[in-house]
Amino acid sequence: MPFDSLIESPQADPSVRLARLNGELRHASAQTILRAAIVREWAGDLTYVSSFGAESAVMLALIADVDPSLPIQFIDTGMHFPQTLDYRDEIIDRLGLTGVRTLAPNEGERRLDDPKNTLWNSNPDACCDLRKVRPLEPALEGFSAWITGRKRFHGGARMSLPVFEFAAGRYKVNPLAGWNQDDVDLFMEQRGLPRHPLVAQGYPSIGCWPCTQPADDPDNPRAGRWAGQDKTECGLHVERNERPRVF
Repeated sequence: MPFDSLIESPQADPSVRLARLNGELRHASAQTILRAAIVREWAGDLTYVSSFGAESAVMLALIADVDPSLPIQFIDTGMHFPQTLDYRDEIIDRLGLTGVRTLAPNEGERRLDDPKNTLWNSNPDACCDLRKVRPLEPALEGFSAWITGRKRFHGGARMSLPVFEFAAGRYKVNPLAGWNQDDVDLFMEQRGLPRHPLVAQGYPSIGCWPCTQPADDPDNPRAGRWAGQDKTECGLHVERNERPRVF
């Protein structure tokens, strides 16, 4: 029986599809997982959300190997390091990516909620909601699934990350869930991928400039994100009913 005949209908219980996919691919290579997701499971119905941060080039290169025209969402929060924007342009050109879409906060909402661009200082959850979560939600409406670059070695809630999951009405594909820092470094070296310029300055994880600082904890590469605060995620991978109240 062709495997395609086993793919569940869109109306099927997501748990059935998750069981099949995780059973089949949880120990597969990132390349095999990506090809199954892009070509077989969600052809034309899948996107990737990229920060163009410290490790983003790995996933972007793997995607380019399969389909350089895959839709890729980049959220320009208005708070990125200038180096991130330059790096984004360099990687797009290097890999020949043609599907990158730039999202931005609604300007009317920004003027209302953060007129002085200082919300990050008083309420970082609200700032992330305004500048990242809200812009992404409508962009995902046309897709049944999206790819993330999350990895278990990042720690926190990511330590139990499955390869496939279902949240907020969409599937998430995590091809690099089982990778560690050595895997990332080796892949980038073998492929000759340029590093984000801030990595050499001690930034193993890179987000918006107000809430990112250098970190030297090898066991927690995200230690420089929202340092000193009870916050470890921007909200993109947190169910809305589990997010802190932001206003």
